[in-house]
Amino acid sequence: GLAACGREPPPAAPTESEARTSADSSGGAISSAPLDKPAPKPTPQDVLAGTQWPPALIGEGQASISCSSDYADGDGEPLHSLDYFAMVDAMSPCRDTGIVRLHYRGKIDAGFADMVERAAAMATRMGIQHRILDLDSPGGLIEDAMRAGDSIGDSHWTIWVREGAVCHSACVLILAAGDQRLVSGAVGIHRMIRLSSSATTRQQLNAELQQVHSQLVDYLGRNGAASAIADLMMTVPSRDLRLLSADELHSFGLEGANPVQEDLERLRVLRQCGNDFLRRKEAFQRALDVDCGKPGRHVDAMHACGVDLLSKYGFPDKRCPDEPPMAEYAHVAEQDARQAAAEKDKAAEDEGKDAPRTGTR
Repeated sequence: GLAACGREPPPAAPTESEARTSADSSGGAISSAPLDKPAPKPTPQDVLAGTQWPPALIGEGQASISCSSDYADGDGEPLHSLDYFAMVDAMSPCRDTGIVRLHYRGKIDAGFADMVERAAAMATRMGIQHRILDLDSPGGLIEDAMRAGDSIGDSHWTIWVREGAVCHSACVLILAAGDQRLVSGAVGIHRMIRLSSSATTRQQLNAELQQVHSQLVDYLGRNGAASAIADLMMTVPSRDLRLLSADELHSFGLEGANPVQEDLERLRVLRQCGNDFLRRKEAFQRALDVDCGKPGRHVDAMHACGVDLLSKYGFPDKRCPDEPPMAEYAHVAEQDARQAAAEKDKAAEDEGKDAPRTGTR
């Protein structure tokens, strides 16, 4: 299909010394759902459109909400509750900035999936267009990762793995779902574990794992990521961790623009904004991937690089000012300009106060 066009075959595997490290036992890639029952489904949109949200807990991780993409000033206010009015209070300040950054450190579990769904629903209600999931996770539950990923794919998130952060095991499924992925930290995969297995032989366990593998292949396919990821989750020993190289992140579809979303956006943009706009947008995206989005580069440097690219390709464009990803970088540029103007005004005001006064009585 179109999502696979232009992708190179996966590169040769790195050497053992380059690729392997010890797995973090706090996360992992764990499958625990019964195989004879349907996979967990997202919370219905008509439920999230109301105010009577069902009970949910954040789980074992730590979450916070920021209304800025600049993490030099911190990660915002801690998020302690997923209740409707708690989410209103947490995200209301982001209406003014037009951006929400959800920072999460911890395991991928049902609470994480609920949190992502509710943050997206509230952002839609409040008209907050720019959504960033700032992720640091050792992995967790595969079924919950796929539920969260489907919600992310439907609600247009940029995903960060910042310098010093990790995205291991089941977390990779979250990374696959983002519209745009900026990766500076380590990304790794290992074999999944079946906690609820009743298997007593290799054949029985393999049959169970093959069912989960089939679900993973389907999930990765609809998000434009390589099925090789699912294969690695069948083969790399669970006590080890296969760290992905920059080339693998690219060829597996785990960094930069999501190819499936690009195909959808290409058709829509051509209809709404015209061929010239589409040509410049795709040129901007290529430059963003090649010049700015190199894995390992600090995420704030990637963002600054994207801002610098805007004028080169004629953005922002008044005909379609809200088009991603340019709109996100234009928004950052506007915030920087406002802050610089405020600092200039304050400096002038301070200088006026300090100036000697002259005159006669």
